[in-house]
Amino acid sequence: MPHLNIQYTANLDALTDMSALCRGLAATLVALRNDDNDPLFPVAGTRVMAWPAPHFAVADGQPDRAFIYLNLRITPGRSDALKKRAGDAVLASASAHLAPVFARHAIGLTLQIDEGAPVYEGKRNNLAEHLAKAATA
Repeated sequence: MPHLNIQYTANLDALTDMSALCRGLAATLVALRNDDNDPLFPVAGTRVMAWPAPHFAVADGQPDRAFIYLNLRITPGRSDALKKRAGDAVLASASAHLAPVFARHAIGLTLQIDEGAPVYEGKRNNLAEHLAKAATA
């Protein structure tokens, strides 16, 4: 972890590059450091995924209204100050990417951070191995 899941109204696909938003938010998460200047989140555990909602009603239901919901799921163990630092950074990154959309359209943007240990978490992962190979290539 972190896992950042993005739900958004499908009308945003014509207004912004959602893949670029995902890449930018992943870079933001990976760049975050704790108070000892260590990574706040593991690179190999970072995931950012987005899903459009083709059917939606936002505010008064006008078809040009838009909404993005960011849900950042993290494991426990970080201070409230570090969680706020992460939230502020993710919100600032998303806001910067979406600035042209905000300038022309009615849009809502919400970030929620959830923290907690799952009841069960199964994993199979070779991303760290591939990242190490890529770094030496």
